[in-house]
Amino acid sequence: MKRTKISDLFDPGMTGHEVDVKGWVRTRRGNKHVQFVALNDGSTIKNIQIVFDMNTFTDEQLKPVTTGSSIHVTGKLVESMGKGQTCEIQADTLEIYGTADPETYPLQKKGHTLEFLREKAHLRPRTNTFGAVLRVRSALAFAIHKFFQEKGFYYLNTPLITASDCEGAGAMFQVTTLPLNDLPKTEEGSVDYSRDFFGKPTALTVSGQLEGELGATALGAIYTFGPTFRAENSNTPRHLSEFWMIEPEMAFYDISDNMDLAEEFVKYCIRYALDNCRDDIDFLAQMYDPELVSRLEFVLHNDFVRLTYTEGVEILEKSGKKFEFPVSWGTDLQSEHERYLVEEHFKKPVILTDYPREIKAFYMKQNDDGRTVRAMDVLFPHIGEIIGGSEREENYDKLMKRIDELGIPMKDMWWYLDTRRFGTVPHSGFGLGFERLVLFVTGMTNIRDVIPFPRTPGNAEF
Repeated sequence: MKRTKISDLFDPGMTGHEVDVKGWVRTRRGNKHVQFVALNDGSTIKNIQIVFDMNTFTDEQLKPVTTGSSIHVTGKLVESMGKGQTCEIQADTLEIYGTADPETYPLQKKGHTLEFLREKAHLRPRTNTFGAVLRVRSALAFAIHKFFQEKGFYYLNTPLITASDCEGAGAMFQVTTLPLNDLPKTEEGSVDYSRDFFGKPTALTVSGQLEGELGATALGAIYTFGPTFRAENSNTPRHLSEFWMIEPEMAFYDISDNMDLAEEFVKYCIRYALDNCRDDIDFLAQMYDPELVSRLEFVLHNDFVRLTYTEGVEILEKSGKKFEFPVSWGTDLQSEHERYLVEEHFKKPVILTDYPREIKAFYMKQNDDGRTVRAMDVLFPHIGEIIGGSEREENYDKLMKRIDELGIPMKDMWWYLDTRRFGTVPHSGFGLGFERLVLFVTGMTNIRDVIPFPRTPGNAEF
């Protein structure tokens, strides 16, 4: 008999059949006549109840069946007479795969805090909460590929090791094979990178965007989906040192096309999660965020408001609301400002455009006013910015002037500039931090709780 996943047992057509299940014990209770074991195999938030008739099994056989142990059971799937489950298995055979000592198993008790579980990241996927989060994360990753593939985009793998700093912030993890306790030096006393593996300074990428633009100006429309790295010493609920990014780049797209795609994309992902992970989302709503489902529906059922940064700042200045961070034209908006526009003023998701060029990246297309660039940020309730993007500056002379103004070293970026020298076209793109999306869809409040093994300052345990 082949194993049946627990998620498949709840199909009404399975009732009355002999089944073979394997999984980890969540709880065990009962008396000298009958024992009840809740079993979970990770395929669903739901446990299956196993009923052990003690006329068939002995106390000695069931002694190793404790929370956390792994077992193999065969038996008949029948309708359940008890509350809380529609079906249960009347056990015929039991095989113990692995035991879990109740005295030392960290998840023996219920009600652990999320902070405690972060210290047990190797075991926390076995809990209901993190099982649900990881299933939603998996479904969203599939939805991302499905969306772009259905729209004719090509999946482009951009390098993890790079010599370019896309964001210009300098917060990058260096990659080197040089001996750190005896670094080779030039005559001037600086590190001699000519003797390094790549012959120049390299680092882990902060974004695949620049390489993505190369793909877009050849294939028309591409998307990247991979890990990125930021060496910022930020211990906040919104920052990770290693995280995943989705970055589409499209030739012949202007800023309006870019906004249309971003809105369609995030709505598609949220709809897919609601349609395919409803049990998990309902569980997370019940445990952590009663407004979760209504907030997801809020995004789906509203057209996103589009307005300029200047208009947004005027609304904030006239709001009469006292913000922790003062707002004025030219300042980078904080989460509290973004959430006010979404949650209190418009009561709809918002896309802000045309930001001051001084607070945006060098590659964004400059507007004719000389003050702003064709940037866009998609703002959501509860979270603030979830997508950032822009129409890219396709004019070589304007791009070079901006690079010179900012003093950005471009000696290793000749390949990027060539896209403006040879067959340049209008093009646009955006970036979505995958963990930000998972955070929004699951209702969790700390970004460390939506990635399997978080990397943060001082934390690289596994």
